[in-house]
Amino acid sequence: MKFARPVVFNLRLCLTLIACFSASAMVDAAEKEPTLLWPEGAPGAKGTEDADKPGLWVYPAPEDKRTGAGVVVCPGGGYGGLAVDTEGHQIAQFLNRNGISAFVLRYRLGRQYPHPTPMQDIQRAIRYVRQDAVKWGVDPQRIGVMGFSAGGHLASTAATHFDAGNKASSDPIDQMSCRPDFAILCYPVITMSQDFGHKGSARNLLGDNPNPELLKLMSNELQVTSETPPTFLFHTSDDKVVPPMNSIAFYQALNQAGVPAEMHIFRHGRHGVSLAPGYPAVSVWPDLLVNWLKSSGFLTAAKRSAVEGSIAINGSPLRWGTITFKPEGEDAENKPAVCGRVFNGKFSIPEAYGPVQGTNTIEVINMGDFKPFPTQDDFKRVTKAGQIKFNVFPGKNELTLDLKSN
Repeated sequence: MKFARPVVFNLRLCLTLIACFSASAMVDAAEKEPTLLWPEGAPGAKGTEDADKPGLWVYPAPEDKRTGAGVVVCPGGGYGGLAVDTEGHQIAQFLNRNGISAFVLRYRLGRQYPHPTPMQDIQRAIRYVRQDAVKWGVDPQRIGVMGFSAGGHLASTAATHFDAGNKASSDPIDQMSCRPDFAILCYPVITMSQDFGHKGSARNLLGDNPNPELLKLMSNELQVTSETPPTFLFHTSDDKVVPPMNSIAFYQALNQAGVPAEMHIFRHGRHGVSLAPGYPAVSVWPDLLVNWLKSSGFLTAAKRSAVEGSIAINGSPLRWGTITFKPEGEDAENKPAVCGRVFNGKFSIPEAYGPVQGTNTIEVINMGDFKPFPTQDDFKRVTKAGQIKFNVFPGKNELTLDLKSN
């Protein structure tokens, strides 16, 4: 009897080959070589290797999905390396699937390029994308920055250390502002303090014995102002490499400064989860991010307006409820729906959080008449789907409704 020769299955080799193929395919999807931020040589370059040449792998969003938003992506790696696959190219593909153009940053690293070099690279990247925005189909006023781990520190540095550009410069790129319009921070290093900072990142960026003032300057939770852009953060409680206190401290600083912010801390998940495949609970963070981008108005060029007014039901003021404006028409799926609180028949929504201009469908919900413990059964949708349409114009809008209960 003959037996078939056993097949030796080398799982590690197989996974390595798959990973290499995937990474190669993803790089081919963009440009094989990054676009150099300084084609004639970066300031302070100490060599001519790739590591001395900061650049961007450019991933324009597909034209049929393009929202006009663009994001500069900063992979992590402790300021000693770059996780350019899982925290770069894969993230760019995710952003592209949602109509967002991505620009993956290769920034300079390690003891050879301490602060302020990485900061100069991210600032130049934002200026570059903004100056060439039309070429990539990007709105220059909707350019964000996104970072993971130490890349999150670099992204938060861009969000807290910026300028309006040098209008006197002969370089049109340097004339551009380097302030991002929004920030996305994923299990980020934020502080340089010993309390909950990441020592490896601090050592690589600032050296072994940094000046206390420099430590404070680059502890970005201490640098938040009212000019810091709106920010989305996510972290995991299990993260022992970069404790979630980094995100918490930054969120608290944003909140105190009056900057719009949203934070999600998941119970489980290791450091460096990226898109979190295999983590059912954490893997919802990309959807939460897209929802935040949409609700914040970063996925549309449509302008917002203030709306106020009164709502009555059967002739009596709606004592407690909500009114929701749902946009219609072209690109409606990327425009934010807006909800306002109705109290004693009145509602008021400021421009910053108001509905987008154009046609909106109105939905009104009666949340009960101040029962001690209202239940879901007390929440009644007063309007029918598509029953009421309202045109939102520039400036302040007024709306008066007298509805009939079902």
